[in-house]
Amino acid sequence: MTYSGRVTVGGPADVHELKDLMITKVAVGPMDNNAYLLRCRATDEQLLIDAANDAGTLLGTIGDDGIASVVTTHRHGDHWQALAEVVAATGARTHAGREDAEGIPVPTDVPLDDGDVIRVGRVELTARHLVGHTPGSIALVYDDPHGHPHVFTGDCLFPGGVGNTHKDPKAFASLIHDVETKIFEVLPDETWVYPGHGDDTTLGAERPHLPEWRARGW
Repeated sequence: MTYSGRVTVGGPADVHELKDLMITKVAVGPMDNNAYLLRCRATDEQLLIDAANDAGTLLGTIGDDGIASVVTTHRHGDHWQALAEVVAATGARTHAGREDAEGIPVPTDVPLDDGDVIRVGRVELTARHLVGHTPGSIALVYDDPHGHPHVFTGDCLFPGGVGNTHKDPKAFASLIHDVETKIFEVLPDETWVYPGHGDDTTLGAERPHLPEWRARGW
């Protein structure tokens, strides 16, 4: 089946099958959070992005092979409600942006800085530090050697705009700058965007609207 990126809480996961990586997207919790399970097709090692809620659903998606790592995109509580239970069940190492680690109640084993590489099997993901939604928000970029890039943006980039900066002009200026310079300026239009809530998008679909976002201030 063709991957759409459209998932609902309580509904089935959607799987994006790439040559080296399988990406399973599932929606959990009262805030319709997205969680992403990445599986290296060469080694079967797995990594989870955002143990957001509903540990039972996440552990069922993970299956008997477990996970080596879990990455929390930022410190907001709706993105780590199931983290303690998932880590207890799997023994996974925890990763999060350095500036957000203290706001996550499960200890962070690997604090991430901009440009750090996280490996899942033979696949490499690059952390990009995007400041504004929170001080330590990170996106993860997978530069697929067989196709276009894929980026997991947490709550920093969605269809229709950047993440919530709570009407703080300084925070918005920081976030739009980081999203433009670290995501849009270095990645092509074909780049697939996997956000922390809701449907997926591409950079090409969003790029024409960057001036509009800057003008409106959110």
